[in-house]
Amino acid sequence: MTANPACARRAVLDAAGVDKVLLAQQVGYEPRFGQSPFALAREQAFHALVKWGGYAELIRLLRERLSVPVAEAHVTDLNEVGGNTELPVRARETRRLLTHVASGRDVRLILDRPVLTLEVAGQTAYLEPDALTHRIDGKFHVVLIRSFAAIDGQANPTAVAETAKQAAVYVLALRRAFETAGLPADQLSHKFLLVCPQDFSNRPYARLVDLRQELDALRFQLSRLRRAEDLAARLPETATLDTTRDAGELSATIEALDASYTPSCLSFCEMARYCRDEADGCASPARFGSGVRNDLPGIDSTRTALDYLDGVAAPGEAEAEAADLLRAAARLRRLRRGAA
Repeated sequence: MTANPACARRAVLDAAGVDKVLLAQQVGYEPRFGQSPFALAREQAFHALVKWGGYAELIRLLRERLSVPVAEAHVTDLNEVGGNTELPVRARETRRLLTHVASGRDVRLILDRPVLTLEVAGQTAYLEPDALTHRIDGKFHVVLIRSFAAIDGQANPTAVAETAKQAAVYVLALRRAFETAGLPADQLSHKFLLVCPQDFSNRPYARLVDLRQELDALRFQLSRLRRAEDLAARLPETATLDTTRDAGELSATIEALDASYTPSCLSFCEMARYCRDEADGCASPARFGSGVRNDLPGIDSTRTALDYLDGVAAPGEAEAEAADLLRAAARLRRLRRGAA
């Protein structure tokens, strides 16, 4: 959602509960993304280290980094509830415990793998942060554990930014849960606790990251999302996303849903390679990234852009400004190369 909120195709596939890996395979595209086995093993090992001994390392970090006078805390494991791993059951137990802790009872409590809910384009999304701490200076904090390292206290800015976007979703979901339960949402911090390895060791390091900018952006995105039912209503009667059907039928339905492809989709979406070939076929500017797409408003094809530059076609009023910028860029390029 935060990576590509404008993609109607993804919104409908998610809302319909379609197995996107199987769908991609059925139309001839094998999804190729995700972490290497080594990276996954490293991440799992680091998670286990932070959680070992009842989150002993997290409690140490709270004490050392945030000056919280805590020697120990009770941990409630929400990976299951009485042997039941269903998300609605875990979400219900999470809400009960949040009400319990927010009321001031059992203040030394860490929730391990709580389940939160958030309404997204008319659908209920289930979210699973790594942990939720008890109150620190009167505030609850979301905790995210990541395996990228902080070297001399500085982690990869791109990785931190992506983690912050995810944390903002969790914080917003928590605020909605507090509001629904009639609890004061000002008990929730606008910062999250990022836990990652320190330098070149596996020793956990933590710092608070401010989320106010990400929260504002997320609220704006959610306010502009179209309901999946409304998007699906535009499909023809013959549309199908049944993965047992013919590849041609499936492709026709997929193509009827507007995609918002950029190269970043390749890192998280199962349908990205399908959408990439589609973007290549129609020469979409977005295949070069969202920056190029945003610089060419109203121009839906790089072929059209080249026609404007060569004088083969004249831009309309909506494309005139982008065409002027293209001509200026072309002149600068010629000057740099020493041409007249």
